[in-house]
Amino acid sequence: MGDLRRLVGIYEADGGLVGEARYAIRKLTGRGHCSLCEVTHRGVTSKLEWRSMCEGLPVPFELVHLNERSPAILEASEGATPCVLADVDGELVLILGRDALDRCGGDVGKFADALRTALSGRGIAMP
Repeated sequence: MGDLRRLVGIYEADGGLVGEARYAIRKLTGRGHCSLCEVTHRGVTSKLEWRSMCEGLPVPFELVHLNERSPAILEASEGATPCVLADVDGELVLILGRDALDRCGGDVGKFADALRTALSGRGIAMP
């Protein structure tokens, strides 16, 4: 395929105080969750395992909320969140969707394995 420039994870929640509060209420009442949030965070802080995984990647891994998406990220992720996109030579490609993230069950190791498998399956090599 091309050169991987970055990875972008899109949460199934808005950012900011109101967005975070809405997400917390949805989660506590059993009316929704974000499987990407479960991979990256424990409570209100990011997981140490997540930070370590990202530091070991050869490309940046950006995380954005629904209301923080650029027009290009919005177009590539609309209706597919939570998800992970790969920026390959400026083209945003869906790599992990909701079902794949759900299967990770919040486990960073399973996420890393799923990410490697998905990239490899699409012929995208890490630099």
